[in-house]
Amino acid sequence: MGYINPYLYILFVLLYPFNSNQSLFLIFSFLLGLGIDIFEDSGGINAAACVVAAFVRPNLLRFSFGISYDHQNLRLGSTPFGARLTYILLIVGIHHFVLFSLEMFSLNHILLILKKTLYSGIFTVILSTLSLSIFSKKYR
Repeated sequence: MGYINPYLYILFVLLYPFNSNQSLFLIFSFLLGLGIDIFEDSGGINAAACVVAAFVRPNLLRFSFGISYDHQNLRLGSTPFGARLTYILLIVGIHHFVLFSLEMFSLNHILLILKKTLYSGIFTVILSTLSLSIFSKKYR
């Protein structure tokens, strides 16, 4: 019905190394979004959503994982499931809300924006969580 679209390219923003250069990360996020925009002919909304998600990521990491993020000893695969799910939900929620807000570009359609954000967000979170659990290394 047009409400459920997975956006798995958000995994790049989720999995980019936590202790690397943040300026380079913002540039890579922009280029990822721009590549998606070129193929979808969407006028830059994916690039803007990726850059916003990449920009707020350090604050969301600190919120989700607490002090362990500040000491740079964090591995996403070895974190508790609740903290990992909170992190994924927040990043996906912010990305999707910015994406669909820029797509509609009108507050008259706020219910449609929220509906698309909710449905696509749930589907993206489920697929992202499954992808992370299937393709992650098991640390013992």
